[in-house]
Amino acid sequence: MLGDFDDVRLVHDGHETRFFRREDRLFVETTDVQGAPAEFEVLYSIGVDPLQQYLVAFPGGRLQALPFAWDREGERWFHLYPDSRLAPDDALHWTGRYQNWNGMCAECHSTHLEKRYDAGSDSFRTRWAEIAVGCEACHGPGERHVQWAKQANGAAESDASEDLGLLVPSRKVTAKQEIETCARCHARRQRVSEEDLHGRAFLDDFRPALLRPGLYHADGQILDEVYVYGSFMQSAMAAKGVRCSDCHAAHGLALRAQGNDLCTSCHAPEPDPRFPSLRAARYDTPDHHHHEPGSPGAQCVNCHMPSRNYMVIDPRRDHSFRIPRPDLSASIGVPNACDDCHAHEGADFSRQALATWNLTSPPGHAFAEAFARARAGDTSAADELRAIAKDPGLPAIVRATALELIRNTSGRGGDALRKALRDPEPLVRAAAAASLDTLPPGERVEAGGHLLEDPSRSVRVEAAQKLADLPRSALSTSQRRAFAKASAEFEGAQRAAADQPAANFSLGVFYDAQGQLDAAQSAFETALAQDARFLPAAANLANLHNRRGHNDAAESVLRAALAVLPDEGELHYSLGLLLAEMGRLEEAESNLARAASLLPERPRVRYNHALALQHLGRRDRAEAALLAALEIAPGDPTILEALVVYYLQEARFDAATLHARSIADQFPEAPGAREMLRHIEAQRRRHEQAPRAPRPSETR
Repeated sequence: MLGDFDDVRLVHDGHETRFFRREDRLFVETTDVQGAPAEFEVLYSIGVDPLQQYLVAFPGGRLQALPFAWDREGERWFHLYPDSRLAPDDALHWTGRYQNWNGMCAECHSTHLEKRYDAGSDSFRTRWAEIAVGCEACHGPGERHVQWAKQANGAAESDASEDLGLLVPSRKVTAKQEIETCARCHARRQRVSEEDLHGRAFLDDFRPALLRPGLYHADGQILDEVYVYGSFMQSAMAAKGVRCSDCHAAHGLALRAQGNDLCTSCHAPEPDPRFPSLRAARYDTPDHHHHEPGSPGAQCVNCHMPSRNYMVIDPRRDHSFRIPRPDLSASIGVPNACDDCHAHEGADFSRQALATWNLTSPPGHAFAEAFARARAGDTSAADELRAIAKDPGLPAIVRATALELIRNTSGRGGDALRKALRDPEPLVRAAAAASLDTLPPGERVEAGGHLLEDPSRSVRVEAAQKLADLPRSALSTSQRRAFAKASAEFEGAQRAAADQPAANFSLGVFYDAQGQLDAAQSAFETALAQDARFLPAAANLANLHNRRGHNDAAESVLRAALAVLPDEGELHYSLGLLLAEMGRLEEAESNLARAASLLPERPRVRYNHALALQHLGRRDRAEAALLAALEIAPGDPTILEALVVYYLQEARFDAATLHARSIADQFPEAPGAREMLRHIEAQRRRHEQAPRAPRPSETR
């Protein structure tokens, strides 16, 4: 226990916290779950350097992580979320579910954990062997190793080919096996098995997060706390067989060398022969790094592994080993290592410096601009995404992300999706399986039914989710057996994480797809009971009530969610659509207008708002809403068609023709577009030929 408990006081958000001793016990006085001052005894610590966190006991077997940590070097207490203003009923408050050690921290900060969560009472009876990372956390059960040691009886160390009785040995592992051993904790991931087993393939127990917005920048640089695996797997080093222990001592966690000596142990005039593709050269020289020797800019890691601070004072380096790209900073807004030091010198400084060094177009991360456009909803990026997904020379995590972006933008994976369904990389197959529902029902089994028996559990459970809504008669006898097994694997994994709303939500979606509506409703309700701000559960539960004809219940769910998330555009949008369906157009229009202001980049929201305005006879505002939607999505045929109808009703035939031609230009083979143009011209002629009402001057 490193922290200072000698009656130290700290004020955060207007509340004072006191760290003190009572005899030989340590205490903290801070705000409790009601927001009132309360005393808590500190029972355990997590971590040593650069910070240490502390755990206190709560009812139901919970151990909660305090929001204050001890800065070892600075010798001070600090708040881990200094800018947060969390209400006590927020699940992110230190007393809440997402700061619970049993479910959020223990898996990677203890050894031989048994979480033992009881869903009925929402409580824990957690057990562990060590509340720290011991030998067996990485190597597995040690009984055989002890037997080996006794047999060795102090003799000289055995031959390097022996596994020393370890389930996960230090020596007899490939680079992939070693990386996957570390990845079990050093990755942002979700569980796909009830318990992870030492020595088993990583994707049989976990599925790593892809390069998603909020987690990574569009070019793959780390953004949120994603740990190491996801960035390292983007690197050429990982592709060439570099492993964690090439740079890090496995047992002491220290670097194997300091400063540039670590990098030049391989990148040198005489490269490491294990990596024959390394170019022989001298890198620790101004001819390469263009900085004063010994300066920060001359350090390899500062250019190729920029760091971000997490938990306020914990710097962690990006492990994708990239070349700085100031040009991408200008075009898509991603950071670059040059600007970490030279931001005050202006946006063009770094680009001009690289041009001076003849490095205007450094290679690497060519997917960045396509990913940025797709994230912005640009469907024209689909062709580039399909090419990325099919490129075997790119990292699996990049290709898998491309498939996910195709699904989220255009949904049309085409030959890229079909090829990915049989890709040698399980992460790519899992991403392809997640897109199976973009195929017509009749094609899904033919294209992806074999994935139910995939060697990787991550792939099997994803395939089961995406085939769940098909009738069992669509599957062969062997596929039905495989579906039942994969479904059981999926459900087991969610129940192992049943203390988390996301797991119960996933179960609800799975049951809903199979028509088990009572089970789905119960799962969604459990997720909301665990976190009233868990938006997907509220949206899906309201949708389920709506489909069952229980619109009053659907409205209640959405209004309850809005009570805690009043500025959530998705909730206003869902409520607006529901109220419109119920015939309450004035209320619907109000919610849709609010949704449009909160979701300004969502053309479909503005489109539906326009329809409500039209039905209410507010035609000028309806036109403005449709034009705003068209500005966001210029080629959207639904919006264009709505404008054609609107202008026809107004007898504004030139405007109607303009938008109809846009549809015809996009879909030249579609007979409906040509028919629409003919209809407009027919309407124009009838209008011109109709008897004209006499003007007032003609009736005098």
